[in-house]
Amino acid sequence: MSSPRRRSRRNASAMRMVGALLAIHREAAGYTQKSLAEHFVVGEEQIASIEQGRRPLKMDLAVQLDALLGTNRTLETAVDHMPEVDLIPRWAEEYLDREREAIAISLYANQVLPGQLQTRAYAQAVFRSRVPVFDEDEIEQHVAKRMERQEILHRRVPPTTSFVIWEAVLHERLGGQDVYVEQLRRLREYAELPGLALQVLPFGRTSHAALDGPFVLLETPEHQRLAYTETQRGSQLIADPDEVAILTQRCAMLRTQALNAEDTRVLLDRMLGEQ
Repeated sequence: MSSPRRRSRRNASAMRMVGALLAIHREAAGYTQKSLAEHFVVGEEQIASIEQGRRPLKMDLAVQLDALLGTNRTLETAVDHMPEVDLIPRWAEEYLDREREAIAISLYANQVLPGQLQTRAYAQAVFRSRVPVFDEDEIEQHVAKRMERQEILHRRVPPTTSFVIWEAVLHERLGGQDVYVEQLRRLREYAELPGLALQVLPFGRTSHAALDGPFVLLETPEHQRLAYTETQRGSQLIADPDEVAILTQRCAMLRTQALNAEDTRVLLDRMLGEQ
């Protein structure tokens, strides 16, 4: 059986091949990335990412592209023969695609720190905690993917981001004391980033707007609002406006129940001073 690392390399090569194929057919049909994106009401960045091999071409879009470009099922066939992508579960792929292009992200976390804020050592501790266990190669691949996700916070124009984190998460010492202190310092550093709001929901509150668990809200470049929730063995990307509205209301209420950004920085400074 091939190793996860080899499978990952094959997946990346196949994605680049499919992307190059799309670029050739798009140009032959006289479309720019922008005009093709407008035809399918998707972001130009999505087309660019597919052509550069940074994200997979999904089957439904491949079928539509073949029909538009007159490519006689070429793209559909290429996608159908892609190696199985097993590093990221299929139920999470679409969310990660949306996250990469989002212009606004709001997130509530009550179990583990958001992946966008994790240090490498903390992420390693998260994946080493998994049951059943990952081998070291798998852990490093997952950690690398998590670190790549953080690039969005350091773009020239990053998305507007809001993180509400239950205080209990800050007291977990995944990976040990050194990892814990490094992670607190990372949070304190990120609390100063422009366009990023970090708030802690403290212990002792008499009301709580999100007892059902963590969730994420996204806004796409086309200003579509989406929500995302995870369970132990799966996840759900939610586009229904009524359901998204409910989670948006909960998010707004959570922000009023949490410490404001300034008081959150004071809390982090106090926790760091106690180490």
